[in-house]
Amino acid sequence: MSDAVSDQIAGAQIAGAKPVSAIGHASFDGFAKVREIGPVGMISLRAKADLPGLAAAIMAAAGTAVPAQRQIEIAGEKAAGWMSPDEYLLLLPYGETDAALAAIAEALRGQHHLAVTLSDARAVFRVEGAKADQVLAKLSPVDFATLGPKELRRTRAAQVAAAFWRDGDGFTVVCFRSVAGYVMGLLSHSATKGSEIS
Repeated sequence: MSDAVSDQIAGAQIAGAKPVSAIGHASFDGFAKVREIGPVGMISLRAKADLPGLAAAIMAAAGTAVPAQRQIEIAGEKAAGWMSPDEYLLLLPYGETDAALAAIAEALRGQHHLAVTLSDARAVFRVEGAKADQVLAKLSPVDFATLGPKELRRTRAAQVAAAFWRDGDGFTVVCFRSVAGYVMGLLSHSATKGSEIS
């Protein structure tokens, strides 16, 4: 079989593939509920904050304003988070990333930027309940008493990189897919009944 034919077959298999949850929608019920929420569309947009068209690009892709430093803007199932002075994380339904990338390319035509899909490289968790902050407080060097309602924190969970923000009655946590099992174990252990901080 030629390399060209092999590439066509591989491409067809990928195109028809369904998204797979990092760890099978695992969940845990302790003093807080922990669950892996499955595939989420994610785009990393690298662009300077003063780039002409940036606001239009983020609005077209995520339906939000450009987030301020260390903030996240949420609009229904979509969001845009500030990750660094020239990086934004856009979250949206899994199947909408191609259209969002096209919208970004149109809004930033001729401007220096980079937009790539990260959906299959990340895992996303929800930690919910009245004491959800205690689950993360045991794992991350963050003062949860001062964490604002729209604040996105890039930090770590024990030994791995993580990002999280308050959302509804808990937190959304993002990590690399390769460490999803480890993070689920951390969150579950931290949420075990009887281990509450207060």
